[in-house]
Amino acid sequence: MKKFETLEEEKKRRILEASLFEFAEEGYEKASTNNIVKEAGIGKGMLFYYFKNKKQLYHYLVEYSLRTIQEQYFSRIDTDEPDFIERMKKVTRLKWEVYLENLAVFQFSSTLFLSDMSGLPERLLSQYKKLQEDGFALLYKDIDLTLFRKDVSRDKLFHIIQYFLGGYEERLKNELKGQSVQAIDFEKYVKEFFEYLDVLKVTFYEEERT
Repeated sequence: MKKFETLEEEKKRRILEASLFEFAEEGYEKASTNNIVKEAGIGKGMLFYYFKNKKQLYHYLVEYSLRTIQEQYFSRIDTDEPDFIERMKKVTRLKWEVYLENLAVFQFSSTLFLSDMSGLPERLLSQYKKLQEDGFALLYKDIDLTLFRKDVSRDKLFHIIQYFLGGYEERLKNELKGQSVQAIDFEKYVKEFFEYLDVLKVTFYEEERT
């Protein structure tokens, strides 16, 4: 894989994008290296010159995606915003920006996180676990809990919010599945999500803080 790392950036980008999209669309078992080399515009022998086999390529893509999400997304989250709802709005804007900048990585990651990851090497499972922990830590770091209502359990409020976020994301994935990126009105979905966040804020924040 060291040979792959020394490639010119444009050629490396073509191979990465072709591989990420193929695995994202077909899954590991059905993914075709023939399709990858065709899309990347290289010979099949060259792909296996850079990567010993399909599994090594897949593991490289997993590590590359985790690193990209950490560097391009998590490292840019603003933890100085103490209001949880407002932080979520900023995180949402940032996520869409990074998604559009790294479309292949995020599509691959979406299918990866929903798949059975038990077959991955322990080092990759550890990296994934750490990425999850880092993500949650950034979302909830230094949140001002005094903004929330005092007459109900704040732990339960956070759980309800988490359930909503998970359900909304799943609905969005199903709704956008198969659509081309160019055809998606991202602003419409961001606006809708912000409206839901405002409802959560009215419902769960102290009245004088809304």
